[in-house]
Amino acid sequence: MAMNAGHELGRRGENAAVRYLEGLGWRVLARNWRCAEGELDIVAHDGSRHVVCEVKTRRSRAYGDPAEAITITKALRLRRLAGRWAREHGLRASSMRIDLIGLVGGGADGFTVDHLKEVA
Repeated sequence: MAMNAGHELGRRGENAAVRYLEGLGWRVLARNWRCAEGELDIVAHDGSRHVVCEVKTRRSRAYGDPAEAITITKALRLRRLAGRWAREHGLRASSMRIDLIGLVGGGADGFTVDHLKEVA
């Protein structure tokens, strides 16, 4: 199945986010983890804590900053999904942090990366 330009940009953004996190020394535990309620882009461990990373990729800031995609509804959904992932892995949901990895650009994976911690 052919991938449209938006999906391709998103895939490249997620790959760049994984490289960024691994460059920080984080261990990526899951990518595109799915359950009936939705999907988590990345679940990682930063050396002391489990972190859900929501990845938002944009070609430019013309239509807003990637951080603007985290609405209250989205934050609540991410918190529910993080809780479900935590329970399935024998962890306390309250121990999970939710970060946003916002990427802008994209020519030859030349993204600028904004890492916002505890967005939800």
